[in-house]
Amino acid sequence: MKTWPIQDAKARFSEFLDASISHGPQMVTKHGTEAAVPVSAEECRRLHVVAEPSLKELLLSDAARTEFLVPGRGKRERYLT
Repeated sequence: MKTWPIQDAKARFSEFLDASISHGPQMVTKHGTEAAVPVSAEECRRLHVVAEPSLKELLLSDAARTEFLVPGRGKRERYLT
C-alpha cells in the first residue's frame, strides 16, 4: 500500500484516484499520522457484503433472540405505594 501525504494526494488527485482503483487501497497521512485509506467503489461494495450479515443470517443468529430480554410472567418486580 502506497502512502501519500495529504498535500500530494490533493495536488495529484487524479493520479491518486487512479492508483486507488488500479493498485488497491492507498494510505493518506496528515501531519505524518495515518488518516484515511480510500478504496475503489468495487472494493467498498465487497467489504460491505462481507461485513454485513444477510437477513436470514441475522434472524437465525443468537443476536436476534429476545427471549432473555422479556421477563417471565409473574416475575416482574412490583413496587408498592
